[in-house]
This record gives sequence, C-alpha cells and structure tokens, in this order.
Amino acid sequence: MTRITEATECDFKLAVEKEKPISWLKSVSAFANGIGGTLFFGVNNGGNAIGLTDPQADADFISNRIKDRIAPIPEFTLTPHIENGKNILALAIKSGQNTPYYYTPSKDTKRAYVRIGNESVLAPDYMLNELILKGGNRTYDIIPTNFKKEDYSFSLLEATYRHRTKSRFQPSDYVSFGLATDEGYLTRAGSLLADQPIVYNARLFCTRWQGLHKGSIFDDAIDDKEYEGNLIHLLENGCNFVKLHNRMGFAKEPMERVEKPDYADRAVMEAIVNAIIHRDWLMQGSEVHIDIFDDRLEISSPGGMWSGKMIQEEDINNLKSERRNPVIADLFHRMKYMERRGSGLRKIVEETKKLHGFTNTYMPTFHSSRSDFTVVLKNMNYTNEFGIKFGTKFGGKINRTQKEIIEQMTTHPEINAQEIANTIGITKRAIEKNISILNKLGLIKHVGSTKNGKWLVNNTTS
Repeated sequence: MTRITEATECDFKLAVEKEKPISWLKSVSAFANGIGGTLFFGVNNGGNAIGLTDPQADADFISNRIKDRIAPIPEFTLTPHIENGKNILALAIKSGQNTPYYYTPSKDTKRAYVRIGNESVLAPDYMLNELILKGGNRTYDIIPTNFKKEDYSFSLLEATYRHRTKSRFQPSDYVSFGLATDEGYLTRAGSLLADQPIVYNARLFCTRWQGLHKGSIFDDAIDDKEYEGNLIHLLENGCNFVKLHNRMGFAKEPMERVEKPDYADRAVMEAIVNAIIHRDWLMQGSEVHIDIFDDRLEISSPGGMWSGKMIQEEDINNLKSERRNPVIADLFHRMKYMERRGSGLRKIVEETKKLHGFTNTYMPTFHSSRSDFTVVLKNMNYTNEFGIKFGTKFGGKINRTQKEIIEQMTTHPEINAQEIANTIGITKRAIEKNISILNKLGLIKHVGSTKNGKWLVNNTTS
C-alpha cells in the first residue's frame, strides 16, 4: 500500500475510537457522499503503521457501527494488512449513488458530512440539497417552479435560437427541452432563460482591475459592470466586456504583421460558458465573476466539479462528461455555444495554443474546490505594469477602450471625458482612468483650459 498523506480520499486513524466513533464515522459519511476514500486504522498522522492490538475485534466493531449508524448503508470493504510487523485495517468506502449518506447517532438526529480538503465536515445547506438531488437522480435545472410560463416572455431565447440554429423555437420545445412542465409552469432552467430577471443570484460581476491584484472598486477598478437575468444575456455581456479590454498587440513576421490579442476570443467564450452553465445555483448570494488584471483573466463560478473531484488533480484530456445542469447544457449545445460534451476545458487550451508566441508559460490553469471553480487565462502580451510595448502606433498594445478614446480625441480634439463616455458607452470614471494611463505614457496631452482646451495625440511612436 502507498500512503503519502491525509487527503481528500485518504484518512489516518491511530486507533478505532469506540467511545467516540463519530471521529471516523463522519469520514465514512463524507467518503460515501463524495468520490469515495479509504480510512487506515492503526496508522498515525505521518502515515506510519503503529498497529492495532486486536484487529479482529476492531474489524467487527467497525462493520457493526457502520451498519448501525450510517444510513443508507454504503458499499464498503474492510481489509487487514500487516505492515512492518504491525496489524492495520484499511476501510475502503465507495462513492455512493443514494446520497446523502447520514451519520445517525440517534433516531431523531442525522448529519451528512462532506470532504473538504483532508477534513470531514458537516455539509453546508447547499451541498446537502445537492446531495439530495443526486440521490433522487435529479438536477436543479429540471425542478418545477411556481412561475407560470404565460406570465413571462422569451424573446431573447427565441431570437438567439433562430440566429444560431437557423430553426424556429417551437412552443412545444419548451416542454421537450425541459424548460417548462406539461402543466405550464417553468422549470428552474426555464426561469433562468426568461427575459425578465426571476432568479436573484443569476448575476455576473465583471471588473477590469488596475494592476495585478483586486482592490477597491472605487479606487482600483478601471471598469466594472454588473449584469443579471437571462443566461444568454449574461454570456453575451460577459464576452463583450472581455472583448472591450482585450488588448491587441502585433508580432512582426518577414512578410506581414500578425495580430496578437491578449486572449483568444473562443477560449474566453468557452470559459464563460463553462462558468455560467455549470455553476451551482443552490449557492445563494453567489455569482459568476470575471476579473481582468494586467497579467491575467480569471473567471470563477460557484460550485466545484459535479463529481466532487478537484480539477487540478485530473487530466482534462480524459474527463468524463458530468453535468450539474444537463437541461441548460443541452440547450446551449443546441445553440452551438458549447463544443461536444466534456470538451470545453480542452477547447480553452487548444484555442490558447493557437495564439502567436504561445509557450507553456501561457498555458491556461484550472482550479476547483467543493465551493468554486476558476479558470485563469494568461495575458499573452503582458510585459510591464502598463502592459505596453512601444514600437508600433499608440504603443501597439493599448486596449480597445483606449484606442477608442484616442480616435475620439483625434477626430474631436475639444471633446471631454463625459462626452467620450457617452459616445463609447462606459462610465466617466473608467474613461478618466484610461485617460490617466494614456497621459502617463505620453500618448496624449491636454493643452489650454479645462473648458476651452483641446487634446493633442502623439503619433510619434508609429
């Protein structure tokens, strides 16, 4: 047997604590509610065999307590081993299908545990609800609501479906696609696709931070937006927000100049689709976040992997398709927002690799816990605190907002920040922060009074 340390799938127990069996029964519950695992009895925290004095009696006690105190009874095997002359027991718990598996110290008390890192802890409400859905072979998005379909409109869904599939969204599709019941009530999936905001936590927060770290929205954010409601609305606005701040650099080739964006558009879209479609909607008071820093783009969503595994411990080339919200995922697949099942993370990597100048330094990274999932895309053009490479017009790597500002100033030298904001469609504060950066770089200069002055654009870096 190979044991390295206590982890998500492994727990060490020095002895079978018969007076306080909860010390290990909670791990039995957690393993059965998760991806399974093994408890080693007679092993210390360092993974060294200390031994059990009466392994047969301990084995009988373990088996009986599981049958008496865990409901339903999980599938388990109990195997004796001799290691360095010491008797130990390995209790292997299989991941269960009939979740939640409760620890029941009395008739009136039951507790479900989950594995967080190397600890077994009481399942938070949202995890318990998800375990109940899993045990009933149900998912959040198929649950009926009390909202009557006839009280809401779906113009964005129908128009988008027609545009992307070249087919009309038929009235019968609402039921056949799982968005409404035969009785005319919306399912959770349907409530997330209505034109009117119904689900409170169907929100997307987007922020372009100045620098490499989060700070105050009022002082450190170049631009920030909040969107709510329809999932298509969230997806499209999230992609547009990133496009607005996706700087375009250029690489010189012998015969041409090659465009080099910070991020691959398709990789961004796959990451945002993944965040919105597969998020855990049972986590109240949470939302999807898009955070753009000078050197990276982070897209995070509530809820870890549906299987309970950690993505950083998996091979993304061999992931099984396990979908938390299959109704929503199927619809977005029909609308061609998603690749074939289970290939989204691979697509993010593949599209990033296509960018000019890619090396493994820029490889996307993925991280998950039981409560969140994060995709990190590296900025292909990041070089310094301003992200600027001089040698091409306007520094070669100004973002799209800054390019539009310069274009407005070139065409209308007397324009002010508020007028630029109105024209471009972002906040005056965001315009002022971008103007400050351009001014520091020597790309623009304001001459004359605040009221009657004008902008001079420096084209000498061409």
